[in-house]
Order: sequence, then C-alpha cells, then structure tokens
Amino acid sequence: MTKRALISVSDKSGVLEFAKELVALGYEVLSTGGTKKHLQDNGVPVTSVDEVTKFPEILGGRVKTLNPMIHGGLLAKYDDAEHQAQMKEHGIEPIEIVCVNLYPFVETISKPDVTFEDAIENIDIGGPTMLRSAAKNQQYVTVIVDANDYEGVLAELKEAGQTTLQTRRRLAAKVFRHTAAYDSYISNYLSAELGEEFPEQMTLTYELKQTLRYGENPHQKAAFYQKRLASDFSVAYAEQLHGKELSYNNIQDANAALQIIKEFKQPAAVAVKHMNPCGVGTGESIAEAFNKAYEADATSIFGGIVALNREVDAKTAEQLASIFLEIIIAPSFSKEAIELLTVKKNIRLLTISFDQHTQDAFNTVSVEGGLLVQEPDRYGFDEADIQVVTDRQPTEEEWAAMRLGWSVVKHVKSNAIVITDEQMTLGIGAGQMNRVGSAKIALEQAGEKAAGAALASDAFFPMPDTVEAAIEAGITAIIHPGGSKRDQESIDAANKAGITMVLTGVRHFKH
Repeated sequence: MTKRALISVSDKSGVLEFAKELVALGYEVLSTGGTKKHLQDNGVPVTSVDEVTKFPEILGGRVKTLNPMIHGGLLAKYDDAEHQAQMKEHGIEPIEIVCVNLYPFVETISKPDVTFEDAIENIDIGGPTMLRSAAKNQQYVTVIVDANDYEGVLAELKEAGQTTLQTRRRLAAKVFRHTAAYDSYISNYLSAELGEEFPEQMTLTYELKQTLRYGENPHQKAAFYQKRLASDFSVAYAEQLHGKELSYNNIQDANAALQIIKEFKQPAAVAVKHMNPCGVGTGESIAEAFNKAYEADATSIFGGIVALNREVDAKTAEQLASIFLEIIIAPSFSKEAIELLTVKKNIRLLTISFDQHTQDAFNTVSVEGGLLVQEPDRYGFDEADIQVVTDRQPTEEEWAAMRLGWSVVKHVKSNAIVITDEQMTLGIGAGQMNRVGSAKIALEQAGEKAAGAALASDAFFPMPDTVEAAIEAGITAIIHPGGSKRDQESIDAANKAGITMVLTGVRHFKH
C-alpha cells in the first residue's frame, strides 16, 4: 500500500525539497490551497485533499480537512482489528506523515493596523485539529510542525523506512507545545480586546532565545526565553555587537538598567550592580552624563552594567574603555566608539531600540507552586500628588534633585534611600531591613556631598530618626510618600532644621 503524507504549510521554507524527497521514497503527497499550488508549480505530484474527502472546500476555505476521510486516516490504530475493519469498510487509508503549520495569527495581530476581523480570520481551525490528531496517534504517525525537523525525519526514513517511536513522541510533544502557544496568543488577544485584567486562567508563552552557561551560580542550570510580542526595548530583542554571550546575571542586570534609563528624556547614564543602581548621572551630553554616573560610585561600577540613552560617541567610549565593565547598552555606537571598545575582548556591546518605551501589561514573578502577577510601577513624579508640607518651599535646584531621586528610588531594592543633587546620585542605600540603616549607608557614601543635597525615600518614615540623620548630614530637601501616623514628627524635625519636605502620596516598594 502506498504511504501517504499530508502537507499544508504557511511557512514554505524547505517544504519543496522535503516533498520531493518523500515522493522519491514512495509517498503520495496530499495537500490543499497555496501549498498544493506551490508544490504542483514546482513539479511535485500532489493529490488534492478534496479528492480524498469527496467533498469540496467550503465557507471560503474555513472547512476543507475537517472530514472523517482525513481524521480517520490520522487517528486509526494500525494494530487494532476493529479500527482496521472500520477503515476498510469506509474506504479510509492511513496518513503516516503530517506536515502542517498554522495560519500566521501572531504575525497578523503584530500589524499596527490590524482589525479585529482580520485577527479572527487568521485563527486556524483545521491545522491545529490535524496536528493534535496526528500527535495523539504518535504511536504510528509522524507529525512535523517545524521546518527544522525535515532533515532528521528524512534521514530516518531513508535509513529504516520509518521514523523511530522516540522521534515520533518527541515531535508530538513539540506539536502540543506549539498548539498550546498558538491558543494562548489567541486567548490573550481576545482577553485584551475585552479588557480582562485578571482572567480565571492565565497562559503565558515564551520562546527559547538561548540556553545559558549557568544561572545565578555555576551549579544552577538556566535558559533565557523571550516574549514574541514584546517591545523592542528589551534585552530579549537587543542586538549584540561584540563580546561573549550574556549570562543569567548579565540579563537580570541589563534589564534593571533599562528600566531605570527609560525614566529619563535628557542625556542619562545608569550603572547597575546586582540589579541595583550604583550610579545615575544626567548632563548636557552623554559623555557628561556618564562621567556623573561614574563619579557617583567609582568603586561599585567596576564590573557593572552601563546603559546610556544616547549614541555612544568617541569621547564617551574613551571614558567607558578606561574601566572594567561587563555590558554597555545604548541605542547605537559610533564607528569610532566601536573601534575603541572592541579592543576589550569580553565586554558586551548591546544596541536596543529606544523608540519603544512600551511596557508589558503585567510583571510576573514565580514563587514555589505559583505565579505573582502585578501591573508595573509606572507611577512617576509627574503623576504624584505633590505636597510641600514644610514652611520652606524647595528651590529650583532642590526640585530638580528631588525629581532625579524620585525617578531612581523606585528602582532600588527596598528599603531604599537615594541621595542626589540635580544631576547625579550621590549615595544609595538598598535592601536593608530598616529604613534608617539604608539612610546611613546612603549618607555615608555621599559624605560631604550630602550637604545641600536631596534625599528620596521609597516609603514613609515610621519615626523621625531617618530625617534626623539626614539633617545632621546636611540634607536640605526630602521627598517621600508620607502616610505614617507619625508623619508630623518628621515634618516638625524638618521645620526645626529649616529644610524642605515634599510628600508624593505613593510609595515605591521593590522586592
């Protein structure tokens, strides 16, 4: 009996060669629509599916393979006498190979001008049904959804006349991953169209970008997955111009740097270590901004990740090349900058599109046995309910310093304190178990520069001790959310010292 293969693909890459090889191995090729025409136009003998079903394509092509003559051939057990008897009775022949991929739903909804009707028409029904039927019958049927598997399948067919059970099971598992992802894109699109924030079930789909050498530590395995519909402003979609591949910790730190740098419209530079900023600087030029970020903490920046929101020019590259850095991220690098920086073998240079500052609808964090989902912290200085609660109003310079501090502190692990002037961070205290501990670290780092500077806190002061420490160090402006029952004690301490205090009404905890 002639073996049969059903081929119907939207991705035509490699399919012509694959079909020709199957014909040479004695397979009859069944096909539909554009795939059938493509194969026939290139000299491959093809049997139309409607010749098998004895029923024409109807409803504008919505129904063509949903037929017992097809699915009976896909689902029949070869060693089941009853199945074989029913096949013979109804004139159904088995289909040993199925090669199908699906309508381009994701590509369709990625178009900026896509209509809801276009999206719906690109939901494949027959394709997933055939794939699932073939994958369920993996004991007998070889199912292919990825052109990268053509070569391996052909090699086994040529060597043994059939694929191995292990191969069929591996390909079937791949099919169910593929259809699950396809359905998740559809459900997420429809949920978003309806404004469903927290549906009763959440299915997230990521695609493997690369396996990593190790995770946070060498004894931990790790991989990096990317969202297919994510913004280009993402480490997952960065172009690496130079250097060895990114590690798990590199990716985490690079992402943290990007989340901070997008707070700024003026030239800015951010240095990150262990997902906390160690220095942030702004200026009239990107070289000045980086110089400020470097001066903010010339010790901690060693071995760090730097993100800049302007092209790296030769002057900036000279400064960057003078210290040891793991990664430099920027929208672009000048030719001279690349020549200067690529002298260093291991430094990674990444370019990312700064045109798209869109953010995922939700942040997700895995916990043992579950997933936490929340909106990103998009609340900035301009959205805050700013209240000056002291007798003294801030000066123009103090407003600029507090704005900078408030933009940075939301990205520092809590408890967080950030000391700033109007152009750079001077001291950062992160992740301490009490707020005054973070303040002491930040003030010690700022040293004499704390005099006349601003202090930003990610949450209110439960006691006036942090404010008192700030006053002693010479801080003249404080910005924090407020909301403590003892706010007045901190306000009184500020008034007594003649400094200014601003409340925002919103906290920025970051765990």
